[in-house]
Amino acid sequence: MAEVLKAPLVVEFPFTRSLGPVQSAFLSGLRERVVLGVRGGDGRVLVPPVEYDPVTSEELDELVEVAPTGTVTTWAWNHEPRRGQPLDRPFAWVLVRLDGAGTGLLHALDAPDGPGSVRTGMRVRVRWAQDRSGAITDIACFEPYEAGEAGTPGEAGEPAPHDGRFADPVTGIVAPARLDYTYSPGRAQSAHLRALAERRVVGERCPSCRKVYVPPRGACPTCGVATSERVEVGPRGTVTTFCIVNIKAAHTANLDIEVPYVYAHIALDGADLALHGRIAGIPYDRVRMGLRVEPVWPDGGGHPDHYRPTGEPDADYETYKELL
Repeated sequence: MAEVLKAPLVVEFPFTRSLGPVQSAFLSGLRERVVLGVRGGDGRVLVPPVEYDPVTSEELDELVEVAPTGTVTTWAWNHEPRRGQPLDRPFAWVLVRLDGAGTGLLHALDAPDGPGSVRTGMRVRVRWAQDRSGAITDIACFEPYEAGEAGTPGEAGEPAPHDGRFADPVTGIVAPARLDYTYSPGRAQSAHLRALAERRVVGERCPSCRKVYVPPRGACPTCGVATSERVEVGPRGTVTTFCIVNIKAAHTANLDIEVPYVYAHIALDGADLALHGRIAGIPYDRVRMGLRVEPVWPDGGGHPDHYRPTGEPDADYETYKELL
């Protein structure tokens, strides 16, 4: 039996959001090395600040400044940091209750002496990033300190009121979201991918309803039974439905794909499930349901780069209406 394929896969996109007055003040403050919290209805100071009381749901706007020093309330050791984490060496994730705050702030603790040097109740202080832009990463990490250490701020008493005003306030952020993982397509799709490398399209037939699924899923989604009979289909097919894309997506930014372009569902000859692909070789406003297309393969095989018209007459609607 052929080995099941596996490969690293990355899902990544930037998430852009605007900030209300509370979050704007918090991030603007970090840029100026000021840590702000908000006072809740029960008198506690919440850090990071939130816009609505977690108990009463009332809107909160009483900002106060807390100290950049605090106490570790709980922690976990990270012995293998991943891409994008605060430190590139082993460190501790910690919840720190800053002096004057009533809740914990999650961040990294730089502990070069290892996990044996970290404990609940230890005193820590903020290590500010050298370059700050108004983001949580303006706190580079926390670091241990002893009271009375030279250059160490004293422990704070009552939090000081703050109007939340800063020059050039931060009004929005772009937060990257990224997931790295190893993907295994399974037995059925491994065979499908190997066939694509040979410029062939292979699906699997359900032993019960006799439908042919491309790409194969290893089981029939209608009958729920395993599939194993491989069937070569296409490679030509029929456009069933389509959409016109007018916005250049991030994943096409470095590709020579000009907008507008067309993405379509394509029913390959012999298949009972439409797959999707880009249509090229024809003006976008001439793409239509029933258009007969064929794949254009990249050098070396693999997924078709796009599909182009074959020049055949359009397929009759009755032949693909069940695949819309």
